[in-house]
Amino acid sequence: MKYQQFFIKKETNRFSYILNIAFEAVLANKFRSMLTALGIIFGVAAVIAMMAIGNGAQQEILEQIKLVGVNNIIISPKVEKKGDNKQNSESTDNQEGLNNSKKKYSPGLTIKDAESIKAILPTVKLVSPEVIYETSIIQDGKSSNAKISGVTPDYFKVFNLEIAQGEMFNQEQLIEGKQVCIIGQVIKSKLFAKEDPIGKYIKCDNIWFKVIGVIQAKNVTQSASENLGISEYNEFIYTPLQTLLLRYKDRSLINAAILRSDENGEDDESHNQIDKITIQVDDSKNVKATTEILTQMMKRRHAGVEDYEIKVPELLLKQEQKTKDIFNIVLGAIASISLIVGGIGIMNIMLASVMERIREIGVRLALGATKRDVIAQFLSEATMISLSGGIVGIMLGIVLAKIITKVAGILTIISPLSIIVSFFVSATVGILFGYMPARKAAMQDPVSSLRHE
Repeated sequence: MKYQQFFIKKETNRFSYILNIAFEAVLANKFRSMLTALGIIFGVAAVIAMMAIGNGAQQEILEQIKLVGVNNIIISPKVEKKGDNKQNSESTDNQEGLNNSKKKYSPGLTIKDAESIKAILPTVKLVSPEVIYETSIIQDGKSSNAKISGVTPDYFKVFNLEIAQGEMFNQEQLIEGKQVCIIGQVIKSKLFAKEDPIGKYIKCDNIWFKVIGVIQAKNVTQSASENLGISEYNEFIYTPLQTLLLRYKDRSLINAAILRSDENGEDDESHNQIDKITIQVDDSKNVKATTEILTQMMKRRHAGVEDYEIKVPELLLKQEQKTKDIFNIVLGAIASISLIVGGIGIMNIMLASVMERIREIGVRLALGATKRDVIAQFLSEATMISLSGGIVGIMLGIVLAKIITKVAGILTIISPLSIIVSFFVSATVGILFGYMPARKAAMQDPVSSLRHE
């Protein structure tokens, strides 16, 4: 037992002595050690910055999924440029002949589409039809422009919107089309900055709406709004769907003036009764099958006219995430090359150091140092340089991530895992690339080393 304790103490003292020698050697050549560590510093910094960008991108995707709602499918009217219909009909006439050129009629996107989807598809949990109009708003002498949206209570459930003040539409208001509204936080700030909006009135064009609620603020990124068609919830005025159709405008109602303008090609306004139908599926496993059934169902209801488009935001987001993951892997691989280059730099400098210190090695071997001691000494030097470079690189990587966020506006999230991995990699690089010079030093012949000049 005493022998074991003595042996352990002796080995500990030897290791401590070797570390002291290695530390003194690194300090004796500060400038060279700093240059040697540069590759590790920039490699680790690049890896941390790239991983921070990747984490930020992933967080943005998750936030966007929350914004569009889980398991949602969106049906919206297809927007065609003026003249597209004429060009398409001409190409169809050329292919099918004049006898088969009879134009099919589609009423566009209607409330009946939404009602049919909810009634027929068992996998559908919620259906939210929506109508949107641009409007001018006036309240107590303050005027502004906003968007007014006709919705049902399911809209707030689908998009996870909560009422911060007031209450939701009741059944009477929904059925009879009462002139009530729920406003977003931006509207509240513009018109009711210093007062409680509940019970107050807002004039939208020529119609007065009573404010009965205010929704909780919800941030929507510009990319989510443009790519996925997500509304900027805070800037909207929400009213019952029936209210907007009865008291504001119903585009499904056709009159002689509209027909004349259609014939003359003067009317560019959509005749779709509603602007969007958002469908929430009960389970993510059923999204694909539900989308396929919806496609066939809408095709029949619109007489084969594809005047609508079906989007699955979650699939679009997953594809975007996959693209970003590939991009981040490429960036990470490029950043990792810096670590390899840094490791090669350590190996080259340490090999040069071995050649410069042959006499020192010879003296140590002659005084009784073993080959293992010499290997441990040079390996310790390489590891010290690598670890110190890793620590500086971690700090530089954190600073770089902050700069990227401020200058480029890209969200970056630094995870503890990236710091731990970077530190571990820097230590590994020091050991791997320091072993060859250390072994070369240990293989030196003591007699030849002492004679070396």
